This record gives sequence, C-alpha cells and structure tokens, in this order.
Amino acid sequence: MEIGVPKETKDQEFRVGLSPSSVRGLCDSGHMVFVETDAGLGAGFTNEDYLQAGAKIVAEAKDAWNRDMVVKVKEPLPPEFPLIQKGQILFTYLHLAAARPLTEHLIQAGVTAIAYETVELPNHSLPLLTPMSIIAGRLSVQFGARYLERQQGGRGVLLGGVPGVSPGRVVILGGGVVGTEAAKMAVGLGAQVQILDINLERLAYLETLFGSRVELLYSNAAQIERVVPDADLLIGAVLVPGRKAPTLVSREFVAKMRSGSVIVDVAVDQGGCIETLHPTSHTHPTYVEAGVVHYGVPNMPGAVPWTATQALNNSTFPYVLKLANQGLKALDADPSLAKGLNVADHKLVHPAVREVFADLV
Repeated sequence: MEIGVPKETKDQEFRVGLSPSSVRGLCDSGHMVFVETDAGLGAGFTNEDYLQAGAKIVAEAKDAWNRDMVVKVKEPLPPEFPLIQKGQILFTYLHLAAARPLTEHLIQAGVTAIAYETVELPNHSLPLLTPMSIIAGRLSVQFGARYLERQQGGRGVLLGGVPGVSPGRVVILGGGVVGTEAAKMAVGLGAQVQILDINLERLAYLETLFGSRVELLYSNAAQIERVVPDADLLIGAVLVPGRKAPTLVSREFVAKMRSGSVIVDVAVDQGGCIETLHPTSHTHPTYVEAGVVHYGVPNMPGAVPWTATQALNNSTFPYVLKLANQGLKALDADPSLAKGLNVADHKLVHPAVREVFADLV
C-alpha cells in the first residue's frame, strides 16, 4: 500500500503522523511511505531520518495526499479539502462533532475516514486518545500555572504557595484521563485540588489514587456553581466520545470568578464545556473575558511534538500496520478499529456523530 504523510497545517502544529521508526516498520512490511518535505522537522525528525527509514520524500502536500492511505495528526483544514480523494483511507484525529464543514466535505468526498479518538477497546477505553489526553492533562496545569503569572495577565498566584501563604486552588471538571493527569501535576505543585465527576465509581478509584490530597465531588449544577468562583485555575476535562462536550460552566458562573483567574478547556476540540471559551491557537493562545484569562488551544500536545509524536505513534502504529496490510478488511477483523470509522461511502457511520448531524444522515 502507498501511505502518505503530509505536513500538518494547523497553527504551530509540529507533530507528524508517522515517526521514522513507524515508517521503517511499514517499509519492512513491504509498503511505500511518502513523506512531505520537512513534515517531521518540528518534532525533531529530519528528511534524512525518513530516507534512512525507507520513505520517499515528496516536495508538495498533494504528492503526500495522492496515496491509498493518509496518516495525519490533526483534522484536515479547509485548504486541504481539495486534496482529499474518493476511496482513500484517512486516519487521524477528526473531532467531527465540533466540525460541521469538515463532516460535510468528508461525506461528499467519498473518503473512508477513521478517527483516532473513537477507536474503542472492549473495556470502553480509547487507546489512541489516551496518550494525547495524558499530555494535554499535564500541559493544562503547566500552561495554567504560566498564565496565572501577572506578566501573562493572571492574578499573580503561585499554585504551590509558600510557607505562610495559601496555595492556589485548581478545580477540574471531569475525572477521566485528562482530569487525572491534571490533578497529578497540580498536586505535585502543591496546589489545592478539587475534581468533579458524575461517575461515582471513578471518584472511588480516584480516592485510591489521591487519598485526601484531592477533594472529590459529585458533579451537578449546584456544586459547580459553588466551587467555580473560588478557582484560581479552572480546567475543563469532559469527554463524551464522538459527541460535543456538554456546557457545564455558564457565562454567569465565569463572571463570578476573580479577575485574573485562568480557564483551560481541554475539551475545546469537542466544542468545550465552558460557555465563554472558544478555540484559540498556539500563536494567540489566550483572551480575556469577564476579567478571566481563557486558554482554548485545541492542539495542546503540539507544544511538545518530540514527546507527543512518539507517544501517539506507540499507540497508532499497530492500527496503521493493520490497515496497510489488510486495507478495509482490517475493520472487519478488529472491532475496536471498526469503532473508529466515522465516514464511509458518502455516509456518516459513527452513531454518536450521526446523532450530532441528524440532518446529514
């Protein structure tokens, strides 16, 4: 099979779909990999690295897209829409619930679109989302701590505090992978941490993980209204696979937060769970509304591409190899991979995405 790896076009997205080691694995299995010039440079992989792995370097994006399968990191942006071809396999993060124009184009194009974020194991875990969720969760506190600095527009709060001065308060909405990793970082810094979740079993598990170091609360509107105003850093970490994230924090609640507090919504690529937050970019990561600093970069792991590319490839490569070896028959052989199928034969396939775009079904 011919596999294309185009350079990512999202603002300051330095990750790359396949690392040189993944390319070598594909080439050793008899496949041909076409990598756009400098596609991996931002992640620390040179053209020479890919050549040594067995890839062919192509000068333009269209030469990488003109293949049986295209492996990316982020969803195609409008300038890439004309490059998507009927009958090819597109394997990448898609987050269609928050991207109607992309959804419509994928249906029209007749591509087979498989989304990393909806590949699901029998235990309901999301193996291709998890590595980036771990990174995004950890970065949410790292970035939040930075934007709490006065020079960045924040309150001037040190999350860990110092002897004689209270530490900052971190409120995390959602106790899944993102929320757990955010809590680990915040606890490590010495912050006061609260996690809200609607899953009592998950809260019980988190108690075994954190003990009394984290306050674990059942999430409802009254609880959210109570804790949000006191947050120095509010982290949105809500995920409903394939669907738009629910809005948990209203504009009214945000207005009650102290001036210079910070919101980081990791769920922004699924529409976000905070009403006042909209997508930003690594170039312009924040804005201020109601006196609160909002951070809404949807590709947060792109800030650490060397780590993120390798972590992603560790999870995606076995599935890429299955698709390369078996084509679409891999979907029949692997039910977990089949759950990643979002669009096929000019139709929406994934049940959750079909619910979001009922008018396109």
